[in-house]
Amino acid sequence: MLLFLIFISAAKDTSIDYTLLRKRMVEEQIIARGVSDSSVINAMLTVKRHLFVPEKLKSFAYEDHPLPIGCDQTISQPYIVALMTELLEVKKTHRVLEVGTGSGYQAAILSLLADSVFTIEIIPELAHSAEKRLDSLGYKNVLVKAGDGYKGWKEHAPFDGIIVTCAPKEVPPPLLEQLITGGKMVIPVGSYYQELLLITKDSSGTSEKSIIPVRFVPMIKGK
Repeated sequence: MLLFLIFISAAKDTSIDYTLLRKRMVEEQIIARGVSDSSVINAMLTVKRHLFVPEKLKSFAYEDHPLPIGCDQTISQPYIVALMTELLEVKKTHRVLEVGTGSGYQAAILSLLADSVFTIEIIPELAHSAEKRLDSLGYKNVLVKAGDGYKGWKEHAPFDGIIVTCAPKEVPPPLLEQLITGGKMVIPVGSYYQELLLITKDSSGTSEKSIIPVRFVPMIKGK
């Protein structure tokens, strides 16, 4: 009951300074933990995270934890979004694939760094709402698809970078195939115990580097 009352109070509070909360989030959760890429930091300062969460949770948007967005899915912790984005080393010429659109927040961050972002969400309801949200907020270089992210998006491959925001039990082979030589993939892998992996592809194959233990929602595979 107390939590419910907090949510109601937050939803009615129009005096929240989201700009200040966003700045504090970046300083205390992201920069303080070692994220140093200025383009990533600027993107995290720019994108209004509170517009990517349910109305009743807006006042919690800049806190140091994931939040539910419906359909048993979550928007990732801000630090994890920043860390994964930094690991991908996105350049202005890059075409990036995201698997697991969710509310569209990660795609919005990537859109400020890349030439184009292709994002796939297996839950149609989330895909359609994210597409509408991203378009209304002016993120015009993002293309959203409702579909099976395990299979990637062959029509737009190869990609300079791939970021996966849900956890498969193993790295999906189609995603490796669709990654350009010299490209990077950031992906959580595992079931109960998960590791965030940085995968680099070169002419001789791929190499993996374990970054940190993480906890993501499982990847849902289509039939």
